[in-house]
Formats: sequence, structure tokens, C-alpha cells
Amino acid sequence: MHHVAQEKDHGVIRVGVAGWDYPDWRGTVYPSRPGGVFDRLAYLARFVDLVEINSTFYRPVDPRVASSWTRRTAHRNGFRFTAKAHRSWTHEAADPVSAVPLTLAGLEPLREAGRLGALLVQFPQSFHLGVASVARLDRLLDLLEGWPVVVEVRHASWDDAGFRERLRSRGAGLCAVDQPRVGRATLPPLAVVTAGVAYLRLHGRNGADWFREGAGRDARYDYLYAEDELRPLAAMAVEMSRGVREVFVVQNNHFRGKGLANALMMKRLLGDERPDAPEELCAAYPALRGIVEVRREGLFGTRG
Repeated sequence: MHHVAQEKDHGVIRVGVAGWDYPDWRGTVYPSRPGGVFDRLAYLARFVDLVEINSTFYRPVDPRVASSWTRRTAHRNGFRFTAKAHRSWTHEAADPVSAVPLTLAGLEPLREAGRLGALLVQFPQSFHLGVASVARLDRLLDLLEGWPVVVEVRHASWDDAGFRERLRSRGAGLCAVDQPRVGRATLPPLAVVTAGVAYLRLHGRNGADWFREGAGRDARYDYLYAEDELRPLAAMAVEMSRGVREVFVVQNNHFRGKGLANALMMKRLLGDERPDAPEELCAAYPALRGIVEVRREGLFGTRG
């Protein structure tokens, strides 16, 4: 495996996964029968630099829960969270103003602790560049002033210099998205920096199920990147790290721990010689054994 060179004066690249609460991770990421009180978040934090919070897309988080997340990851210096914006901001027609305060209040403990890396405002493929769309985006950026916002758009119409300059003037980042391509309608990942943080999000390339009607969440994200597919994305992360404080690389191909397997491969491509990996993950993906340090749950003693 050939490493992708990163200069010393570049921003920090943090590699992680989206979410940590998946039933299919039992026995693939987490032990099948953990002993005592097992804390999945604390355990996962042993292996990655950040976690993207999925639950905030569906409901605001209780500030007390967010505070507990900082405590449960205190053993990892430099660990970060990123959080998905509530779906009413991006996937519903109503004015998002009423939903914003609750979401931000829940995330405030993470921000105060210096653990919130970015607030990801994720728009769907159906969100095209246009007057109404830009107005909605401006409205959100007004409401989120002072927060580390990163915008994810997926339709090719957003490959627009004026849009990028708008983000730059507002201090908002642009998420580079690797996803299945559908003709010319899909925005390819762009190594464009518009703020002090950069974001690269990898959804997988399962084109057969991505837009298939009736395909469930697990099917859409059931994809394992090969090393040759990850290498140019690692180079993109390095390119994006020029002139920024941090780059967040998030593997969202979560089914059966494939995202964690790819995150560890990405960490190695970026210079981590032998990243730690759960024993269960290496059993599920034996090819990892040659590039990681296998760790057993009992060595950590993680508990809630």
C-alpha cells in the first residue's frame, strides 16, 4: 500500500464514520457478546478520529446526551463530532426557522467543549441550483451564523463558481461527495475549499441500489471500496488540507462495518502505518489483517 504524501503545514485530516448504532455492527464491529457494560461509542472512538452524528437528522439531541458523548470520548485527544442538520432544514418545504434553535441547543455542549467539527447541511439529489434554492440556502446560513457549517449538494447544477463564491463569502464549507453516478446529473467530488474546514463524504458506489425504488438503507450503502478507489480520494483529502485547519473524511458506507474497514484503509493511505482495528472487523474482512493492528475488546475495558 502506497501512502499519499501530506505536507507538514497542511491542516489535520481526521478520518471517521457516519453513525455508531447499527444492529448489523454486532459481531462485525462490536463484539457479539461483550462483557459487562459495553459502550459502543467509546469503543468505536478507539479506532477513528471522528463520528458523524446521524440522529440529529431525525430529531434534536438532548444537551445532556451530547455532554455524555464528550465524556465518553475523552480518552481520545482530538476526537471530533460532526452532526447532520435536521431534515426539516433540507428535505421539507416549510421554513426551517422553528427547527433550528432546538437542534443548535442540543449541539451546544459539543461546541463549548471544542468537539464539534462541523454542522453538515445535507441536501438531496432533487435540490437543484435555482433562485428558490439559493434563497433557502441563504436563509439557513443566516440562521446558522457563527456555527461551522458545511453544505452538501448532490445535483450537478451546483457545479457553479457563483455558488462556491457565495459559500466562501459566508464562511461555509462545501462537502465533496463520492456517490454513485447517474449520467450527468450527479455532482462529482470537488476538491474545493471555501472555509476553514473541508469535508469529504464517501457514500459508496452501489449504483444498482442507490436509486432503486424499494431499496432499503442497508442495500444503498452496501459497498466496500477497493484500495485503488480510495487512493485518489485520499489524494483529494490531502489537496483539500492545504490552507484549512481540518479536513473531515467520513465513510457513510456503513452496512456490516464496511465504512469502518474503509476508514482504516484510508488512515493507512494517509500515513498511519498500522491503525488499530477491532478483532471482529478483521474476521469479517480478513484482508485488513495485513495492514492493521488487531485489538480485542478486553484490552480496552470500555464501559458506559
